[in-house]
Amino acid sequence: MRWRDRYGLRKRRGQRLAKFDREATDADIEALIEFAKSRRGVEFYVEPETFATDTTAVAVADDGEWTRRRVGSPAVIHKVARNLALPVYDVQLTGYPPRMRAYNERRKQAEG
Repeated sequence: MRWRDRYGLRKRRGQRLAKFDREATDADIEALIEFAKSRRGVEFYVEPETFATDTTAVAVADDGEWTRRRVGSPAVIHKVARNLALPVYDVQLTGYPPRMRAYNERRKQAEG
């Protein structure tokens, strides 16, 4: 089976690749899409590539539930968000939404 570049991961990544991390795959992008389609009020927050990790995106739902996946480059998540008509924010400029922190606190209290 030939690997298809359905979401433009190879084309948009360019020559840079994180040193220790695996590359983003279609499964990563599809997980974000499934999360967004199955929850209300989803917003994407792009996290920059670091030396150890590829560019990632955090999808945060209206209730604060969230998931993080590799996306290869910001252009990929922007394309996905445009197709889903959802907003995308740069986490370095906006930070994470308070509802995400509140969700984490609720989970901690429920576990402990």
